Amino acid sequence: MKRIIIPMIMFFFLAACKKENTAENGTAQNNGSSEKTEFRAENIKEKIQYNRAVEAAIWGMPAVNFQLMYKEMEKINGSYNQVLLWPELLNWKNQTLTPNPDVIYLMPFFNTEKGPVVLEIPPADNGTFNGSVMNCWQAAIEDVGPGGMDKGKGGKYIILPPGYDKSKIPSGYFVMQSDTYRGYALLRSVLKSGSPEDVKAAVDYGKRVKLYPYSQASNTPQTKFVDASKAEFNSAIQYNDSFYQALNDIVQQEPFLERDRAMIDALKTIGIERGKAFSPDAKTKEIFNTAAKDAREYLLSIYENTKPFYEGTNWFFPASDEYKLSVMKSYVTPGIYPIDNRGVCYMMAFFSAKHIGESQYYLLALKDKEGNFLKGDLSYKVIVPANVPVKQYWSITVYNRETHTFIRDTKWSGRSSQTPGLKKNTDGTVTLYFGPKPPPEGESNWIPTDPKGDFELLARFYGPTKTLYDQSWKLNDVEKVN
Repeated sequence: MKRIIIPMIMFFFLAACKKENTAENGTAQNNGSSEKTEFRAENIKEKIQYNRAVEAAIWGMPAVNFQLMYKEMEKINGSYNQVLLWPELLNWKNQTLTPNPDVIYLMPFFNTEKGPVVLEIPPADNGTFNGSVMNCWQAAIEDVGPGGMDKGKGGKYIILPPGYDKSKIPSGYFVMQSDTYRGYALLRSVLKSGSPEDVKAAVDYGKRVKLYPYSQASNTPQTKFVDASKAEFNSAIQYNDSFYQALNDIVQQEPFLERDRAMIDALKTIGIERGKAFSPDAKTKEIFNTAAKDAREYLLSIYENTKPFYEGTNWFFPASDEYKLSVMKSYVTPGIYPIDNRGVCYMMAFFSAKHIGESQYYLLALKDKEGNFLKGDLSYKVIVPANVPVKQYWSITVYNRETHTFIRDTKWSGRSSQTPGLKKNTDGTVTLYFGPKPPPEGESNWIPTDPKGDFELLARFYGPTKTLYDQSWKLNDVEKVN
């Protein structure tokens, strides 16, 4: 009897464990999504397709992020070698990832397939830019403006296509060698104050930018500015099979960079191959839907557990030291290629400065002082100490934590040191409030939240100074208001 009973007990024990593990795996795959995950691998081929689709999503995050923004530009009749412009401060209709509501945004998109493209930056006289020029992987080629190559004097930047002979370019240009044909610049025209007059001045300064083919440099054409403020501009990343269509678009348009050649065969496995049509069947789309969601869950697990900037607080900077070094060195540093952290950064934001953290610095908070995630149906406050270490301005903005975009239908998304009517405390500190309803103190220092969802905070420091980096000035944690 013992020889029969013991195996039977083991059989039921193992069966129970298997059932429990299956349930746990199903929960993990469905976490963060209201949709049920249908895909279950039936054979080794499907398992490999799933694994490689997850890796492709993590690897391809910055390029897909770029492609989605360009596709939105096309929807409003914009095209390459034109400048996308928001001629007013951003509101919730800008559904890009963690945009800045306190500056004027310009985004020149370029395509150098037919030859170099010139970007003219005005001198920092009646205005100033914080900005960078990036390839289609959003890797910064170089910064522009006071923190860039022109040092605030302005000048002509020439963006060269891959393999272009630099010796053909005469003197007088700041040369930017791109390793992709397509890319864009993010130019933020900084306000002197939040007054309507200074907003208009920042817009007027931005319109002094020029973008045109180098072949037309002797007879410069008029730059076309595409107004993006009138309709919803939604480039939020969708974690489903459509992600892979956007990734395929990039693969068809751009040659593989040398560092990414290992992805060529992996992408073939999931049906993405340069020069061939991309037409996933129903089963492959099912795999993609699961893989994209799971890639996001993995990146979120890194994002939510990033080491704090100030020890013992919940403010953090999402870019790792390896990622910052890779951007500054154009990804040529041997022994590192931080795809995971790069995926984290472009999951929740767009743009990368060449010299990360120099012209501007960022701190994120997902949790309050007690370590709990920020809930849109609760009220919070943060006390910003006096003497914020900035030469230009500071701000704190609220975003939807699910999408990393502005919360829809809100009156405003942030408050800054330039916000008209912002109230200071008698000791020079500023108390900001976050919640579904304004506090008894009124709306001047309040940022609304969505009671139906979680949110995150992004603190910006433009023109940061030493006391931010050495942490002798410290931003207080977010506190729940009873």
